[in-house]
Amino acid sequence: MSAVVALMIVGVLIVLVYDYTNGLQDAANMLATIVASRATTPIQAAILVCAFTFLGPLLGGTAVANTIGNFVDVTDLETAASLTVVLAGLAGAVAWNLVTWWFGLPASSSQALVGGLVGAVVVAAGPDYVVWGFSAMARGQLTGVTKVLGALLVSPVLGFLLGWVTHWIMSFALRGARPGVNRFLRGIQWLTTAALAFSHGTNDAQKGMGIIAMLLVLGGVNAEFRVPLWVILVSATAIALGTLAGGWRIVRTLGFGIYKVRPIHALDAQLASSGVILAASAIGGPVSTTQVVSTAIMGIGVSERPKSVRWGTAQHIVGTWLVTMPGAAAVSIGFYVLIQFFARNF
Repeated sequence: MSAVVALMIVGVLIVLVYDYTNGLQDAANMLATIVASRATTPIQAAILVCAFTFLGPLLGGTAVANTIGNFVDVTDLETAASLTVVLAGLAGAVAWNLVTWWFGLPASSSQALVGGLVGAVVVAAGPDYVVWGFSAMARGQLTGVTKVLGALLVSPVLGFLLGWVTHWIMSFALRGARPGVNRFLRGIQWLTTAALAFSHGTNDAQKGMGIIAMLLVLGGVNAEFRVPLWVILVSATAIALGTLAGGWRIVRTLGFGIYKVRPIHALDAQLASSGVILAASAIGGPVSTTQVVSTAIMGIGVSERPKSVRWGTAQHIVGTWLVTMPGAAAVSIGFYVLIQFFARNF
């Protein structure tokens, strides 16, 4: 087996681990609102979310994969060197995901991936190998890093605003309703949770798909960037299995830590979040499910009773978001240095 083939196999395996940790970190947020509102048990919710997360990448296209697979360009490097850089970036993202998941911190897997890849590429090859997209932005177009960061920055704001508006509309529509309406709302949550899980799979699984497609180009398997069916299937499987494996730590933080969630809050959060994520997926914008769900819950809390929002928990989550990209970048740089050290001395 050649070194290039070995690096590609390792790269695909790391991507699948990333997808799996994405399931642990991000897909668990699908469980938070429906479980916290007691519409279903955690096991039932996990099975529902797993199934629709798997369907998302199968039916959701490849627009996000195209964005993620092209915001760094190391094709000018020697084949083994380019693959090594991508592996270091992936390893940094996976390590960051596992650490934040272990401590129950709802960090963004998307930010970790971007930070990890940019950090490794800049240190290994220089900033010119990152597609920043500044010149395209001057022409009114969003590409490369500017498109990725734009989606990651705007989507939480939209989640907050849509959560606020959705809850205001629902509260007005259900004013004077009897307490028995909660039973109806809990039933509807099965549909809205499925929609949210589908949107999550559509957006998040495509990130791994984009990286594998990039590896296939760098390794010379494909002459141009495209996403084969087997890549879609393995990415969908990995992220869906991650959903089943865990996430209760984050469920507690998002479902109970930010705002006391009732059935109407859960329904509104799911509607708002799935709308934002599906819209972003349609235009190829990678977003963070964690951030969108969290800010939607905050918007709902502000809409109903601002003083009831646990702002200390919210600040803690925002702090985690702020350190994720530089943190993942630092870890990926560390991995790259280690790889280079072992390559030279062993």
